[in-house]
Amino acid sequence: MFAKVPVTIVTGFLGSGKTTLIRHILAHAGGRRLALIINEFGDVGVDGDILKGCGAEACPEDNIIELANGCICCTVADDFTPAVSALLKREPRPDHIVIETSGLALPKPLVKAFEWPELRAKLTVDGVIAVVDAGAVAAGRFADDPEKVAAQRRADPSLDHDDPLEEVYEDQLLCADMVVLNKSDLVSSERLAELRAEIAATISRAVKVVTTREGRIEPDVLLGLKAAAEDDLEARPSHHDLEEEHDHDDFDSFVLDLPAVADPDALLARLGKATRVHDILRVKGYVEVTGKPMRLLIQGVGQRFRRDFDRAWAQGEARRSRLVVIGEKGLDRSAIEAMLGA
Repeated sequence: MFAKVPVTIVTGFLGSGKTTLIRHILAHAGGRRLALIINEFGDVGVDGDILKGCGAEACPEDNIIELANGCICCTVADDFTPAVSALLKREPRPDHIVIETSGLALPKPLVKAFEWPELRAKLTVDGVIAVVDAGAVAAGRFADDPEKVAAQRRADPSLDHDDPLEEVYEDQLLCADMVVLNKSDLVSSERLAELRAEIAATISRAVKVVTTREGRIEPDVLLGLKAAAEDDLEARPSHHDLEEEHDHDDFDSFVLDLPAVADPDALLARLGKATRVHDILRVKGYVEVTGKPMRLLIQGVGQRFRRDFDRAWAQGEARRSRLVVIGEKGLDRSAIEAMLGA
C-alpha cells in the first residue's frame, strides 16, 4: 500500500511570482520526482509553456498537466481527479505534486476538494504557500482605508462595496501555511518589517513569513510541511465560507497572438501605455524576437515589466508570440489589441 503523496498548493495574486518560484523548485529538486498541475485562468497555457523543460530530470514534461477549463475546485470530478489519477499511474510515481493555482483562485475550496474520498485516500495537502508581491502590497494595492470606504458608501449608495481583489488576497493569506514575501528588494527594510507585521496580524494562526526575491527559496523550506490542510479547514477562514459556490466573474482574460517583434523595447513601451490606459492587472507570455535564437519571456504587473530570454526555440517548434492579458471585468479587448498591434 502506497503512502499518501504530498501536495503543495502554491497560491498568490497576479504577478506575485508563483511561476518563478516553481521554476526554482524544479531547478533545485534535490532528487525528488515532482509532478506539476497548473490551473490557468483563461484558455491559454502560457505558464505551462514557461515551465515545461525547465526541470526535465526532476519533472519531465509528461508530469506537467495544465487545467484551463476553469477553477480546479469547480471541476474536481471532470478534470482534477482524472489528472491526479493519471499522475499517480506514472512510473516512477511522483514523490510530490505541486499545484500552481490561478492568480484569481480562492485556495480554501481547493483544499476542501481533498476531502473527496477519491483524493483523500491517495493525497494529503502538505502545505499551502501564499506568494505575495511585496512591492504591490507596499504600494497599497490591497489595503483599503475603512474610513474612506465608509465615506464613499455614504456618498454613493450605488457603489459596489466589495473589493474582489482585496478578498482574493486576504483569502490566500488566511489559508496559507507559509507566506512568501517575494520581490523584497522593491521595498525598504523598514517597510518590509511593517508588511510582515501586517500579514501576521491578518492571520490568526502562527504562520511563517519568509522574505525573498526572484522566488529563490530552497525546496526543503517549502516542501515537507506536513500540514494535512484538508484536516484543518476550520482554522482557515474565508470571506466566502457561507457561499455554496464562487466564481471569477469579476475578472476578464484573453490571449493575444502577436507577430514577431523586431524591437522589444518598443513592445514594452506599448504594453506600458496599454496598462495605464486600460488598467490591466497582469501581462505574461513569450515573444519571438526577429533574428534571435531564444524565446523572450515577458512578465508584467501594473507598470513593472521584466523580460529575459528563457530558452532557445526547440528544433521544429513553431516560433510564435503569445501574451495573456488579465484585468478586472470590462477590459476593452479590441482597443488593447489595436494598441499592441495584434
